[in-house]
This record gives sequence, C-alpha cells and structure tokens, in this order.
Amino acid sequence: MVHIFRNPWRGGGIDGAGLLPLAEAGDVAALLQRCPAHAATPLRPAPDLAAELGIAALWLKDERARMGLGSFKALGAAHAIAREAAATGAEDLRHALRGRVYVTASAGNHGLSVAAGARLFGARAVIHLAETVPDAFATRLQAKGAEVVRSGATYEDSMQEAARAAEVQGWTLLSDSSWPGYTELPLRVMEGYLQLAAEAAAQIDAPPTHILLQAGVGGLAAAVAAHARHVWGQAPQIVVVEPEAAPALRDSLRAGRVVDTQGPVSIMGRLDCKTPSLIALNGLARDADSIATISEEEAQRGVDLLARHGLATTASGGAGVAALLAGLDLPPDARVLAILSEGPELG
Repeated sequence: MVHIFRNPWRGGGIDGAGLLPLAEAGDVAALLQRCPAHAATPLRPAPDLAAELGIAALWLKDERARMGLGSFKALGAAHAIAREAAATGAEDLRHALRGRVYVTASAGNHGLSVAAGARLFGARAVIHLAETVPDAFATRLQAKGAEVVRSGATYEDSMQEAARAAEVQGWTLLSDSSWPGYTELPLRVMEGYLQLAAEAAAQIDAPPTHILLQAGVGGLAAAVAAHARHVWGQAPQIVVVEPEAAPALRDSLRAGRVVDTQGPVSIMGRLDCKTPSLIALNGLARDADSIATISEEEAQRGVDLLARHGLATTASGGAGVAALLAGLDLPPDARVLAILSEGPELG
C-alpha cells in the first residue's frame, strides 16, 4: 500500500531555503526553436485506464520519444549546454564549445542529454555510470559520442567520481542535482524541463485536480510543480512519487533540510537517488502537497498495467500511475495529470 507523507512546508517553503526553481518557460521555448530535433510530445488522454483506476480522467504526458533520446531528460542538460553555446556569440554554434569537456554521473537518461548536447555544439562528454546502470544505456551513450566510465556501486559513488574528474581535469561538471556552492548549471537543467510542463498546460482540455510527479533527485518534479503553480495556482494537488528504497525528498522535507537516505537498489533505477537536489527540495517544499512512496512490487504492477494499455515504459517512467494503482486515495471525480517519463529499456 502506498504511504503518504503530508508536506509540512506547503505554501511557504522551508525558512531561509534560498534558490528556488524557475517557473516561466519562455526562454526555453525560444532556444528550442533553434533545434531541428525539437517537437512537442503528445499529451495522451487515457479514459480506459482512468476507469480501471476509478478516477474521472487521466492524461499522460508522453516523453518516451522526446527529441529521439527516449525521455524528458533530453530537455535538461542539452538545454544548459545550448545556453552556454549561445552565450559565446559564435556564428556557427556547431563549434561554439570546441575544447570544452562536460562530465557528469547518470543513471542513463541525463547522460544521453549531456552527450547529445555536447556533440551538437562541438564539446566532449564523459559520463560516469554506477555498476547498476544497464549496459544498454552505456551502449547508447557511446553511440552519441560519449566516453563512458564505470565508477562505483551507486549513483552517489559515480557522482563523487565525476566531481573529482572535473576538479582534476579542469572539466565542466554538469549534474542534474544541486548542492551548496553548485547551483547555476543544475538550475538551467531544471529550466529545460519547464518546456514539458508548458506543453502539457497548453495541451490539456481542463485543469487537473491532481498532478503526480515521480522523483529521483527531484529536478523534473520541482520544475513541473513550479510551472503548475504559475499556471493553475494553488488548486491542483501535487503528489511526488518516490521509491521506498530512496525516499530522499520525503526524509529531507521531514528534516527541513537536505539529508542522505539509505536503502537497497531499486528497480526504479532513474528514481533511485539517495540525496535530493537542493534547488528541487526548496521548490517542492513550497509547491508539493505530499510525498507518496511505493514498493518495488507496486512499481512493477504499474509497469504491467501500462503495458496492457499499450503504454510500454519502465518502473521509473510509470511510477506516477503505479502510485494510483497502489491505492493513492483520490476522489472518483479526480482529473489526474501524470508523466510517462521514459521509454522501455533497450537490449
């Protein structure tokens, strides 16, 4: 059964929290107009699935084919790199960042965005992967021109190695998380995700009563929540969904500060982050109504349900719907917006 934690900071946020997510997507849209791979992803009404789940309506923002990279992450790091390329003033942006090296850790999709962005603007990408990341992601990263380094048993281990490499080599660390003293690039990564939120707001035929947002470090959830409040105000109930194995946002909201959590490896691999992003925590403390944690079995049941409805994804990509199936208590007239954040794993 899904477990719910009510956010005690809702509305005001954590006292003295500092930097918050951006909420306005106009700058992102303007930059994306210069990208030939950019196209809006569909918002899919799912009436049969809604009926099975006992709610009035369900819309799924389908990110499984975003810019040919297979997840919402295509909007993040590539956007941050594109901003740096545009800032050079170069006439030919394809070579604007020649000589630059971007290094990061990834559970897969963020690394693809770094790799694609770096190659597009003439830079190199070095991606550190934990031992638990599937080989299929490593192969896809290499196909995008990235150098792949296996380092550590967990995402946190690989992030430490990426940060060390950036310091030693003089490379640019491009994380999708943030911490004290490291906020500028992660803020721009999160800004890229606002495009997804803005598209959904324009595509939906009625404001949702509930928004379900899966979270690892929390960047996607915080960006979408910020834009949702910007567009729809305080009315929608925003529920963040985390694995029981990695309740980083729940425990940090409980403590009123960033805390490290412990837990086993989760099948929700892209959500299996034991420490939240500082900026994301600040934003979700203000904007999210509650945190729902789901088990491995509940996540798998969600994947299976979506597959039966022709919506193939992973345990990470379908976590929002999995929370509904696991017993998230919503009224029968609920109109729910959720995100299919990635396609099925390959290979």
